Amino acid sequence: MSITLHILTAVWLLFLCATMRYSVQMFQQNSYRVARYNRWLISTHEWLSRANILSVLGAVLLTLTDNIVVVALLGIWMLVIAIAEFSIKYKIAIVYTMRVKRLMATRLLLTAAVITLVHIYAVEYTFAAMFLLSLDYWTIVANLINKPLEAAISRWYYNDAKRMLRAMPNLKIIGITGSFGKTSTKHFLYRLLSERYNVLMTPGNFNTTLGVVRTVREHLKPHHEVFIVEMGAKQRGDIKEICDLVCPTVGIVTSVGEMHLETFGSVENVARTKFELIDVLPVGGLGVVNIDSEAARKHVAEGRYNVTTYGVECEDADYHATNILYTAADTRFDVVSQRGSDEGYATHLLGRGNILNITAALAVAEHLGVGAEQRRRAVRQMEQVEHRLSMRRAGGVTILDDAYNSNPTGARMALEVLAGFATEGCRYVVTPGFVEMGARQYDNNRAFGADIAASGADSVYVVNEVNRAAIVAGLEDGGYDMSRVHCVASFNEAMGGLQPRLKAGDVVLYENDLPDSFK
Repeated sequence: MSITLHILTAVWLLFLCATMRYSVQMFQQNSYRVARYNRWLISTHEWLSRANILSVLGAVLLTLTDNIVVVALLGIWMLVIAIAEFSIKYKIAIVYTMRVKRLMATRLLLTAAVITLVHIYAVEYTFAAMFLLSLDYWTIVANLINKPLEAAISRWYYNDAKRMLRAMPNLKIIGITGSFGKTSTKHFLYRLLSERYNVLMTPGNFNTTLGVVRTVREHLKPHHEVFIVEMGAKQRGDIKEICDLVCPTVGIVTSVGEMHLETFGSVENVARTKFELIDVLPVGGLGVVNIDSEAARKHVAEGRYNVTTYGVECEDADYHATNILYTAADTRFDVVSQRGSDEGYATHLLGRGNILNITAALAVAEHLGVGAEQRRRAVRQMEQVEHRLSMRRAGGVTILDDAYNSNPTGARMALEVLAGFATEGCRYVVTPGFVEMGARQYDNNRAFGADIAASGADSVYVVNEVNRAAIVAGLEDGGYDMSRVHCVASFNEAMGGLQPRLKAGDVVLYENDLPDSFK
């Protein structure tokens, strides 16, 4: 029996590593926030996962019996789960940051300490304790233990970044925030300002306080003249915290929408949070706001903000993109501002959303002295931002990739591009819909389904279960032929069904791709 128990211990260690890695990975995807992680556990029923069920059942059985058959069956079950977990390829793999390493180390030390104490004082319950220590909730306990240390480390890094920024008083700092459009606007502004300045922008999705701190400490150099800071927010105060660090003199609000309503509670709270950027601008600073966004326009009017506005639809905007013409070679447009008409812009980028974001960047570039010909050249040379309505071709099939962080307004614009795409082939939409919209999630996804029906898509793949009922209901509202709707469990399953059907001339729109924390 002792050999069996040793084997069981080895298998349990493998099982613990597999389940702990997944638990920490999901904790990371939920921004290391306990409340969000708990909501994820409950909303996805992950607390009833086979690993958690096995952990509780194993603890109970090993308390009641040491029958070798029971032990062997538990060992086999653990081994199967561990192997299955290590073989899964996740969309967003765990990033082994120092914080993650500390969290894992703390959880392992905590596990070892508890097992040692149980072994000393109640040896007969040792294996039962081992099973219970495999539960997801121990990640939260380990995080609680690490919290003072993590706070001290973050505070040191924050102060160091603050010191570095103070040492560069002539650095022009531009903040960009919004419910959507901020990453594309950041890239477009970077390209425009690079015509005249040496520019640094926050890379990738480094749009949290710690992401900005890391950018400053690792990438900011004395030769940089402009620093473009993307600012994300999931609750009140997030934008102000970043602003307190970098002290921007220019701020762009790209949109106010219904993203992250689970934590904000209302669109009004989203607006107040996004406008924390405008609130901190100094006298003489420049605030730039998209008034095509209804909620942003309303907040500007109510707050009587003195800002520069921009838009595509709103002709009263200070910077208004007009005369938009889509050709086979490019998209052409003009910009009308208080200074007159700025004509002759051309870009290879698709859709009104990209024109809108370019217009914001043009307003700031003109303010910072980038010349007209420099602006035109930069717009001509702008490259697609990956996963944000970027286009690529493969085997004669056109892929419209709008897979990142979808929202109702952006999705509607992407569907406009799909509907207007000149092709003799079929049009396909692959989407899981929108998330993190609180009470508005069902209604927005149902409206999205109706928009898909109106877009002329020949077939739709609804991915995952989270928004399936709402999107299908919307398709039915739009009178869509439901025989052309395919409900699948994953993106891979959608591709497995779609790829054999694709032929030259077809167009596929990928609208959003949820992280692994959504089922």
